[in-house]
Amino acid sequence: MGTPSFAVPILEALIEKTNVVMVVSQPDREKDRKGNVIYSPCKSIAIMNNIPVFQPLKIREEYQTILDKKPDIIVTAAYGQIIPIELLNYPKYGCINVHGSLLPKLRGGAPIHHAIMNGDKEAGVTIMYMDKKMDAGDIISQRSIEIDDDMILDELYYKLSLLGRDLLMDTLPSIIDGTNNRIKQNEDEVTFGYNITKEEEKINFNDKIDNVYNKIRGLSSIPGAYAIINGKRMKIYMSEKTNIISDAIPGTILDINSDGIFVSTNDYVIKLTDIKLEGKKRCLVKDFINGIKKEDYINEVFE
Repeated sequence: MGTPSFAVPILEALIEKTNVVMVVSQPDREKDRKGNVIYSPCKSIAIMNNIPVFQPLKIREEYQTILDKKPDIIVTAAYGQIIPIELLNYPKYGCINVHGSLLPKLRGGAPIHHAIMNGDKEAGVTIMYMDKKMDAGDIISQRSIEIDDDMILDELYYKLSLLGRDLLMDTLPSIIDGTNNRIKQNEDEVTFGYNITKEEEKINFNDKIDNVYNKIRGLSSIPGAYAIINGKRMKIYMSEKTNIISDAIPGTILDINSDGIFVSTNDYVIKLTDIKLEGKKRCLVKDFINGIKKEDYINEVFE
């Protein structure tokens, strides 16, 4: 049971090593510019391997199709819906989740985003038994990696997907033969990494440069952090910290050149380098300045 690209390496490994009888994915919701339905990454892999795909709108009401397959084990990875107790209790070897954090830290649907946005120096993956409470089940195994200071979401997302694949393959035999760990989570150490809201995507330049920088890289490239300038939304995908100090109002554009857009924050100046202005294509700032008048932006303040 999985939907986005995070789950693809995990699904591919399961196809290679086990008998995957069904793939459960979120309903198709996206379309391309021609109106064609865009399949989820997991659905695409299932179709390529001739595996039946089930896409219930509400899994809590439409789970009998899964039970009819009589699964020995259910593995979930970024599926996107709460699994009903009827499914959790059915498989002989349990319902196993591959979660992108070191539980009990960052329970929720966007742990990888929040790990970077929080400025964490470490991230990881947890293999756990699923519970009726979100991400609260017993821990089976964990593995961690460092988060580099310049690592963006896309990079960490990919690394953790591979880490989750490898950890699951290493852990699965012990689950089957019953020798695996089963460690209760410490509720006193619980933190949350809920799905990103629209409000959280917006940059507050009246904040410390570290927090602004971490938000930009923690949302790059999906969904992308943004701010409003001259009444238009500007997505910001990459930035760099500087040691420049400014007493300008936070959010003020101090300069634009081929290196980037220099913007004041609560302490230092941050340099924006990879952007997408509303109605335009994503580009580096060195290309962006070829089509604008600098005077339209210098001394303007991001909302």
